[in-house]
Amino acid sequence: METHHVRVHRSDENLAKEDQLAWKIAQLAADQTPIDDDVTEMVVNRVIDNAAVAAASLVRAAPAAARSQALAHPVSIGGAGATVFGAALNRRASVEWAAWANGVAVRELDYHDTFLAAEYSHPGDNIPPVVAVAQHAAARGLTGADVVRGIATGYEVQIDLARAISLHAHKIDHVAHLGPSAAAGIGALLGLPVDTIYQAIGQALHTTTATRQSRKGEISSWKAFAPAFAGKMAVEAIDRAMRGQTSPTPIWEGEDGVIAWLLDGPDASYDVSLPGPGEAKRAILDSFTKEHSAEYQAQAWIDLARKLHDEYPLIFDDVERVESVVLTTSHHTHFVIGSGANDPQKYSPDASRETLDHSIPYIFTVALQDGGFDHETSYAPERAHRPDTVALWQKVTTVEDPEWTRRYHSLDPAEQAFGGAIEVRFTDGSVIKDEIAVADAHPNGARPFAREDYVRKFRTLAAAALEPEEIDRFLDVAQRLPSLSAEELGELSFTAKYGYLAQTSVPDGLF
Repeated sequence: METHHVRVHRSDENLAKEDQLAWKIAQLAADQTPIDDDVTEMVVNRVIDNAAVAAASLVRAAPAAARSQALAHPVSIGGAGATVFGAALNRRASVEWAAWANGVAVRELDYHDTFLAAEYSHPGDNIPPVVAVAQHAAARGLTGADVVRGIATGYEVQIDLARAISLHAHKIDHVAHLGPSAAAGIGALLGLPVDTIYQAIGQALHTTTATRQSRKGEISSWKAFAPAFAGKMAVEAIDRAMRGQTSPTPIWEGEDGVIAWLLDGPDASYDVSLPGPGEAKRAILDSFTKEHSAEYQAQAWIDLARKLHDEYPLIFDDVERVESVVLTTSHHTHFVIGSGANDPQKYSPDASRETLDHSIPYIFTVALQDGGFDHETSYAPERAHRPDTVALWQKVTTVEDPEWTRRYHSLDPAEQAFGGAIEVRFTDGSVIKDEIAVADAHPNGARPFAREDYVRKFRTLAAAALEPEEIDRFLDVAQRLPSLSAEELGELSFTAKYGYLAQTSVPDGLF
């Protein structure tokens, strides 16, 4: 890895574009170093993972609205268009709107992969725009191998940025790293020149910076749309750059740029490490998928709750016996999804699903009582309103511990941790203590996810939405991704069962 020192420059310093972070990222994207076999295998896993959670979300309001928007935009004259999850494979939409619709479907349930460091991210959000552009531009001679390269590049860039630059510390939404990474991924897919990718990265970053209010308080459906918007902007930025148009520069380092005014300020600097020329793009292997439909920091806690449920049967049924449940954890878990957020909505049975999946007190309570966690029933209004659940839920709080925070940010995979310790106190004075470092599905967990787990996740989540034959067909295509021809790229989607999408009712919009 090569480390690039990034700081703010006055306009009169005339920082050469070749010395800018956007150029370094563009060089990485344009590098044609072969993708390692284990990275290719993980790309296939994540394509399956994304499709699984998209299939499970098809009839929810946000994906249905996004799908209707996309299908209202016909294919542009410059390519073949792209498929939309759920729609017939021969019914294509304009490429940027297909990326939008598929991005919303993937993010809706907060159930795909995650990377956590200085910033947090869902790098699987790079997949919808890369695949959409591949389908649209297949006539350029693109193949599945190009798609793999584009996805691996998107993951590399977003994860490398997330390692080095904290956005949430300044209340900037994490999709500000996704705009540039998706632009880089698309540039790698298309084999574009460095300067073209550089211009697209600047445009994508400039148009995708927004505040974190989308993830605060009463969380709205925009949480699912935000990464899709970043992907859509990346597609449009690539188009503009290919037409010779330029972008704000230096976008990170400028006197009025992102670092100076949105991040750590005019005197700030960052060290960003990127693979050098000829060095493999392997960052995807440092990201993690989810076994459960909840914020990643909740994954280990769900597994611990499941363990406690099995080890102490019936003990939590009598809520009156429980005095308090304290989860000692990292700064992020405490302040973002824990009681440290000071969001009363995190304790409200009337809160939106988007809010509840960012409430560790709620998630832990349900998993403790049920011995598991389901992407639908665990968030159902009747489940959230169950009196014994509400009573126990109000007794669950979080506290930050510096050691768990240190382990959260550790770059050593052997000690990096996203869990914490629990202490349950009962009114009779008895206490239960336990702890968990990583989720069971984590590479260092009790049951690390492998290909068969991704396939099973897809079969399980797609069962209600897709015919069995369609499930088999998609899995066959996805697992052959590295060798797909240009003609086969359009098959990298799925069609819902006849009549399945009719259960959604989307009001008419402008389009």
